[in-house]
Amino acid sequence: MNSSRHFPSKVERLDLALRSGALGDVAGILADMSPGDVAYFIASSPPDYRDVLLGFLEPEQEALVVNELPDELRNAALADRAPEAVAEIVEQLDDDDVADILHELPDDLTGRVLASLDEQYRQRLQTVLSFSDDSAGGLMSTDIITIRADLTLDVVLRYLRRHSEIPSNTDNLIVVNRHGRFVGLLPIGILLVSDPAISVREMMITDQAAIDVDTPATEVARRFERNDWISAPVVDGNGQLLGRITIDDVVDVIMEEADHSLTSLAGLAEEDTFASVWQSAPRRAVWLGVNLATALLASSVINLFQATIEKVVALAVLMPIVASMGGIAGTQSLTILIRAMAMGQINDRNQFWVVGRESLVGALNGMLWALVIAATAAIWFEDLTLGFIIACAMLINLITAGCAGAGLPLALKKLHVDPALAGGVMVTTVTDVVGFLAFLGLATLFYA
Repeated sequence: MNSSRHFPSKVERLDLALRSGALGDVAGILADMSPGDVAYFIASSPPDYRDVLLGFLEPEQEALVVNELPDELRNAALADRAPEAVAEIVEQLDDDDVADILHELPDDLTGRVLASLDEQYRQRLQTVLSFSDDSAGGLMSTDIITIRADLTLDVVLRYLRRHSEIPSNTDNLIVVNRHGRFVGLLPIGILLVSDPAISVREMMITDQAAIDVDTPATEVARRFERNDWISAPVVDGNGQLLGRITIDDVVDVIMEEADHSLTSLAGLAEEDTFASVWQSAPRRAVWLGVNLATALLASSVINLFQATIEKVVALAVLMPIVASMGGIAGTQSLTILIRAMAMGQINDRNQFWVVGRESLVGALNGMLWALVIAATAAIWFEDLTLGFIIACAMLINLITAGCAGAGLPLALKKLHVDPALAGGVMVTTVTDVVGFLAFLGLATLFYA
């Protein structure tokens, strides 16, 4: 007879210990967990538990866990600490991770933390901090191994053996000339299996271009995805090697972009799921206020046709259908465009084609559902004219929805406004206003 037993995971054991109040077991369980798992558990816990969990961490583990926390939680965990305490944490991390942390902290605290570090480390950090955190320079690490092209592979191997360890995610050694300019890459795999007497110049690859230091982080992520890179060198405008970007930093960029797009589509800035009521309410109130203003605009359009609605009560019943269908169609087009923009697929060459395509999709769906709603309204209210009116309004609004859903994100981007954050409210407003105008305007024309 076979029997299976469920052995609880470390996360389940930790959750059980916290809920049962067995705090003596918490420290032991935490010490046996990976930093990423601990950070995930902390981020998935209510605020009261977070302080308790952080308090149980050993100093070395705390640095690694804090580095894995979402930006907002990480800032909250460090903002009230003494500069010396923050310095002890950041000294255990890679310089690109430290730069991410210091970019988010208040300027006065960042300055005091830097003053607490030794001179050589501080200069390395200031190099990375001089670049925007959403650029290649902000993502790069200066912890790199460089070699010259005129060396033999045997010399390179002996050079590597002198290191106690090599930087994580090192799949290539970076080849530079005597002036420190990027020349090419020597893959570790080639180094290990090739004849040691061969020179680096004979075996290095030169077809992988370096990334310019000012390249946006989203473009860096797209290049890594397209080329399946594990790491890539970063250079300045003169080709001078400054550092390298590794896949772990790119994954963070992708996750942040996905999270930003998802929350922005709901009219929110990035929000902690377990943030307090007093933190969440004000953030949401802003866009609720914007939405209220746009709803009042749509209502004012309805008010223009109050006399028509009083004569034909069926209009009040059917109005929400026109607005709702337009809103859904507009949101579909908006989502497609924002996704394509996030993936870097939209450019001057194809943007008008996409707007035209979405307008035609709206027209086809408009004709289909116009026939359906026309028949429904005519049978329901026994009025063929009413069916014709709502069919025309539906067609007009779905074409408008396709055009607005595709066109507004492009216009917002040119105005340097986040399309994901503002697009949903604007598209809904356009479809509501156009839908009501078309439906009630045609009704007024036919029933006057």
